[in-house]
Amino acid sequence: MSPASPLAVKLGTLATGELLTLFKTLEAPTIAEMDGEFAASLLQQPTLLATVIGRLNLNNPVMSGTWLCKAFRPLTTREGRGYNGFRHFGRIVQRFPMRTLIAPSRYDGRPAYQLVYRAYHSLSGELHMVDEVRRGAPGVYLGLGTGVSAQRSASFPYRFS
Repeated sequence: MSPASPLAVKLGTLATGELLTLFKTLEAPTIAEMDGEFAASLLQQPTLLATVIGRLNLNNPVMSGTWLCKAFRPLTTREGRGYNGFRHFGRIVQRFPMRTLIAPSRYDGRPAYQLVYRAYHSLSGELHMVDEVRRGAPGVYLGLGTGVSAQRSASFPYRFS
């Protein structure tokens, strides 16, 4: 599905609480399914401050560049690897690597595709970020990010397809 699919459009209209409620109804993608690059974008954030910080971190032409995608590759049937892709001064660069696996969700205990940034050295790893992903429709995914301990009670939603 393209980013303009009905579900992708609907995700863009939902508030953070509605996205969390929807997330709890979705299924985890498989490790094998998560293979390739997926165009990514932020969704409604929980606060104005989170919106500003999220946009500055992911769309900062000087520091990181413009966030383009999340990319994944299975390593085994149980885990994989991934990164975030950015356009930075005309080049495509890979930042914020992560280990991927299926693990119980912190939101409802059901399986979720998790992105564990701490497995590799990066700012996201230093912040102990762990994202969780579920499939909304074939090729459309809803992700919820968390950060340092003070942010663990908040969800920072994004989508990719």
